[in-house]
Amino acid sequence: MPNAYITNIASFLPNQPIANDEMESVLGMINGKPSRARRTILRSNGIKSRYYAIDPKTGATTHSNAQLTAEAVRKLDCKQIDCLASGTSIPDQLMPSHAVMVHGELGIPPCEVVCTSGVCLSGITALKYAWMGVLSGEFRHAVATGSETISAMMRGRCFDEEVQANIVALEKRPEIAFEKDFLRWMLSDGAGAVLIEPQPAREGLSLKVEWIIERSYANEMDTCMYAGADKQADGSLKGWREYTPEEWLKKSVFSIKQDVKQLNEHIIHYTVERLLTEVKQLKGIKPDDINWFVPHYSSNFFRERVAEGLRKVNFEIPFERWFTNLDSTGNTGAASIYIMLDELLHSGRLKAGETLLCYVPESGRISSAFMLLTACSAD
Repeated sequence: MPNAYITNIASFLPNQPIANDEMESVLGMINGKPSRARRTILRSNGIKSRYYAIDPKTGATTHSNAQLTAEAVRKLDCKQIDCLASGTSIPDQLMPSHAVMVHGELGIPPCEVVCTSGVCLSGITALKYAWMGVLSGEFRHAVATGSETISAMMRGRCFDEEVQANIVALEKRPEIAFEKDFLRWMLSDGAGAVLIEPQPAREGLSLKVEWIIERSYANEMDTCMYAGADKQADGSLKGWREYTPEEWLKKSVFSIKQDVKQLNEHIIHYTVERLLTEVKQLKGIKPDDINWFVPHYSSNFFRERVAEGLRKVNFEIPFERWFTNLDSTGNTGAASIYIMLDELLHSGRLKAGETLLCYVPESGRISSAFMLLTACSAD
């Protein structure tokens, strides 16, 4: 039976880490006023540092999304790439695709290129495409990536027009609406890449991909996280093409927004309880089978809630078997699972034969993925 292995992982975090007290000076204040929500949100999310593709001294952009992704791929030091699969939430442009722009940045010979869209799940969907391609025998050297340069949409200047257009209504609450403001202190930049091949690496540990299971619950849930649109009273989205260019600015249509109430009420039930119950039935896994739980979550606010979701479906995993680097690298969306696995694989803590259960939720319209990996040596 054919197998496919992650034989190398790399990540790229731009510039120097940004501490909590530096964030607003780098991103800029909205309408010249400090955020009232920033300190409260930072206390809750537990993030102590993150990275931005912004020069903190000049405010200039240092990397595009495609450039950031290409830097991560270069660190893999691949001699040959048959397939490049790239996922991101917000590409640098509407068209052409993010993946072909990464290919162009790399300047490597022609290969199959595919771009996966979505939010956090776009990174693991790209990984699944590359994995299935190697399993089928179509590719021998497939690279998958996940990346975000979300800071470009988090700058204070992106919201100034909206504040000015609503100055009377906002006199009693001068900060931007919470659904937009809180995301400015949650999201950051980064990129990760994996090389997938049909045999383990000749040296060091590889990660055998046992399976990847993804599910969308969009048939049951309205949109929860979105950009380039506004959510209507009936739960539908009104997209950017239905607004005038003037409204794009006054309503900050292209900003990233979150239905916080929907997130809090439904994200754990669907992404942990619903999907993990199905995974248990399909794969017959038990918590004692898992050496490492590698969860992507946006904030430490959700850490205990994820644990409670595991307990509800009789899949409790003690915190000492969890691995996350959210506090030091921030929430990098589609790149997060890559950045966590890169640090864990190269930490010296993994041993051959150990299993890793990875969890990636997406609040876009509520989706989720679980992936099982086994660490193995060349023999």
